[in-house]
Amino acid sequence: MEPPGEKPGEAGGLQITPQLLKLRTGEFSLESILLLKLRCLGLADLGCLGECLGLEWLDLSGNALTHLGPLASLRQLAVLNVSNNQLTGLEPLATCENLQSLNAAGNLLATPGQLQCLAGLPCLEYLRLRDPLARLSNPLCASPSYRAAVRELLPGLKVIDGERVIGRGSEFYQLCRDLDSSLRPSSSPGPRATEAQPWVEPGYWESWPSQSSSILEEACRQFQDTLQECWDLERQASDSLAQAEQALSSAGPTSSFVF
Repeated sequence: MEPPGEKPGEAGGLQITPQLLKLRTGEFSLESILLLKLRCLGLADLGCLGECLGLEWLDLSGNALTHLGPLASLRQLAVLNVSNNQLTGLEPLATCENLQSLNAAGNLLATPGQLQCLAGLPCLEYLRLRDPLARLSNPLCASPSYRAAVRELLPGLKVIDGERVIGRGSEFYQLCRDLDSSLRPSSSPGPRATEAQPWVEPGYWESWPSQSSSILEEACRQFQDTLQECWDLERQASDSLAQAEQALSSAGPTSSFVF
């Protein structure tokens, strides 16, 4: 028996249902959901996810997804993580006109041409196809020139695989790449360097909504409301104490008891 709100989808995986989304977010209306984290749930079918028209931040990493069809209707989506799935194409994202950051590492994208659908996205600046820390990649990353091909195809990108390629700081990353190339071991025999290990957990550098996001604005508003309630309670408590002190002082001195 499946957990509440979940039902089998394609290839034996789970399908997203309205019940699942409401259970995970606490929202009664799917259009009210702004941030959604559905990581490592065994999802194979996005189901009704396309009805979350206000969604801005979405994490679908670590599932069993083979297509992203329902995401085509998410025009407000700004940050998307679909890493560690089984995707062979990203075509539905062509209509996500507000998409700024995309993590598609750990899928089955074989050629840079499969990224052509992203060329019309005016806001896209951050793209990840390979994540050494999480040991995730795509077949297209096997080519030493894949980054150059991606930059030519998507000239608006500022960061590829966590490395800045345009603007301030890009020279530093180029220097690191040149240094790394010069330090690669030669074919001559000698001691092998130990393999580098991740020093942070996967997802540590994960993008979150920008400060201009309505998600952050809503959180700030809720915090201000809570703070105002605290101030009101403090004022009521002070008034009650003042009234109690006045009542005690008007009653005259109390008798002292010795035990």
